[in-house]
Amino acid sequence: MIKDTTISKIIVGVDEAGRGPVLGPLVMVALAVREENQKKLEWLGVKDSKQLSSSVREELFERIHELVHDFRIEMIEPDAIDLSLRDIGTNLNWLEAETCARMVSELDPDTIIVDCPSPNIPAYTDFLKKRLSAGVREKAQLIVEHKADVNHIVASAASVVAKVIRDRAVDRIKNETGIDCGSGYMSDPKTQDFLEKYHDKYPDLFRRGWQSYKNAVEKKKQETLGEF
Repeated sequence: MIKDTTISKIIVGVDEAGRGPVLGPLVMVALAVREENQKKLEWLGVKDSKQLSSSVREELFERIHELVHDFRIEMIEPDAIDLSLRDIGTNLNWLEAETCARMVSELDPDTIIVDCPSPNIPAYTDFLKKRLSAGVREKAQLIVEHKADVNHIVASAASVVAKVIRDRAVDRIKNETGIDCGSGYMSDPKTQDFLEKYHDKYPDLFRRGWQSYKNAVEKKKQETLGEF
């Protein structure tokens, strides 16, 4: 019997959920999958998380876990996001790139596929590449694209996992406060109401650097002055 000595290539997909909301964490996920298991992800029906219902994402979450070789998850809380906006020389894009580089470097991949949050793909790619470990930088092919979560199945799987974890984090906020805060996005009337009524009671839940939060604080000040 001839022993198969073929070494599987490791493909890592990176995506996030919760970049834009005023409430709750930003979740970043890096999933390492053996090259031959990519087809199995397709058979499961994995797609970009935005193309799937909540119930389907939850079901896929468990199935994806069974196929993953390794993974890293980062929950970036609102205070860390606010700090990235206050510090000169950094922003949310660079925070994501640094987090991505740290996660990916620990997974020792052959190929890295990243859904790019920045409009400037070359600048983001250069920033990210410089922060990879030396070994990974020399070894791995780095693919940074817009809509990578649509075009690459491993990034799609990462988007599903990130979205499920983000949704669960928001559900915990609802359970802990006893209030339905909605999705955390300002397009959601429940989130608008929660921000207006409770921004001062639960400030740590919010991204205080967001203009929507500043507007809520200013509105409260004006109402207080009006009462005086």
